[in-house]
This record gives sequence, C-alpha cells and structure tokens, in this order.
Amino acid sequence: MTQDTVIYLAREALSVLLLVAAPILGIGMVVGLLISIFQATTQIQDQSLNFVPKILAVMAAILLFGPWMLGIMVNFTETLFRGIPYFIY
Repeated sequence: MTQDTVIYLAREALSVLLLVAAPILGIGMVVGLLISIFQATTQIQDQSLNFVPKILAVMAAILLFGPWMLGIMVNFTETLFRGIPYFIY
C-alpha cells in the first residue's frame, strides 16, 4: 500500500464522515441557536430547556436521515471491501 492510497482512503473516510454527520450537526446547531435566542429574549436561564428540544430534534433527524446515512456508509464499506485486492499489491 502506497502513501497515495493511504491518503486517498483517509480523504474518502473524512468526506463520508462529514457527509453523514452534517445533517444531524446542522439541525442540532439550528435548534440550539433558536433556543438560545428564545432564552435571551425571554430571559429564561434554565439549562434543561436547551437540552430537551435539541435531543428531540437530533432523534428526529436520525429517523429522517437514517436510511440515507446508512446507504452512504454501506456504499463506502462496499467500496473498501471491493478495493482490498488493489490496496494490498
């Protein structure tokens, strides 16, 4: 396995990681921002108010984007397994 192959695999793994994590992180960030704006305008400083909606939003995002994320990861894994003979030369 050459350095180019290792760099290619690392780049592909990072791109799949970012692609899979982006919807969940984005939704969590947007919900957290909205809750923070709500807390700032109403001056409610309860810490649990921030966590419950964020957890529910992330769970809904996992349910919504789960099949798509699983398809991306399965495709990447299949590509890795098919490429094993070419990586070991």
